[in-house]
Amino acid sequence: MAAAMLLGLALPALAAGQLDPKAIGAASGATATTTPDGVVKIGWSRTDVAVTVDGMKLPPAAGLGSWAAFSPMAGGRAMVMGDTVVFQDEVDAAMDAAFAHGLTVTALHNHFFYDTPKVYFMHIGGEGSPETLAAGVKAVWTAIRAVRRAHPRPAAGFAGITPTVGHINADALSKIVGQPAVDLQGIAKITIGRTGSMQGMPVGGSMGLTTWAAFSGSDNAAAMDGDFIMAATEVQPVLQALRKAGIHVVALHNHMMDVQPDLYFTHFWGKGPAAELARGFRAALDAQAAVHKP
Repeated sequence: MAAAMLLGLALPALAAGQLDPKAIGAASGATATTTPDGVVKIGWSRTDVAVTVDGMKLPPAAGLGSWAAFSPMAGGRAMVMGDTVVFQDEVDAAMDAAFAHGLTVTALHNHFFYDTPKVYFMHIGGEGSPETLAAGVKAVWTAIRAVRRAHPRPAAGFAGITPTVGHINADALSKIVGQPAVDLQGIAKITIGRTGSMQGMPVGGSMGLTTWAAFSGSDNAAAMDGDFIMAATEVQPVLQALRKAGIHVVALHNHMMDVQPDLYFTHFWGKGPAAELARGFRAALDAQAAVHKP
């Protein structure tokens, strides 16, 4: 501004409630544009990894673009929504960066079938200072780029052990989690039901309103897969607890419509000693319960 005044130039003033695309662009490291309705948008086309869908080489412009949109709020604040293209080995880094910068993760799912390598989309949100939000988006994209710099091609699996069929001590896991664990042909499974209503009808665990975790492999080298059912206010605490425990979040979506309360489901995967995995699962359960404590 000072330089412009010295040159005798007048800079256009922003209208009240209008976002500054230059500030958002500078904070995000991306080119920012303003739409006719006052939303500022940034984008990043994933040209760094070639993707085929159903045998066709997919042009990045056909659906391989990350973006974030900023809408003005009262008091100079903004709301951000975005969709982030992630390959499977980028999800952990992208999600961790989002949480570290105060963003929320609102969905993780696929957009394609028969895609190689597998492509997923992580949706993000947040409210706050426009520049802070833009810096958060930049951090997510930077984390993704760092994964690709280290390994140009997406990985074929998670690092660490590959569990083999063995024995799982269901009773030991039950004590850690504080819930009954049943032995299903060598698989230890914990299932926790929840109640709600769908289309005005009461529904519960037998209709799919469950959180569950299944442990396979052996006590020393196990795999845990499962599903968390969550109300909207529980989603971020559960996701963050899973990631803090080193458990991979592999999907976040809904399973049903016209349900009260609104319910979301996150699927997860982890590898390691069964007891450690159970403690991570328990930590996520505790984080979920803490939402409702005064």
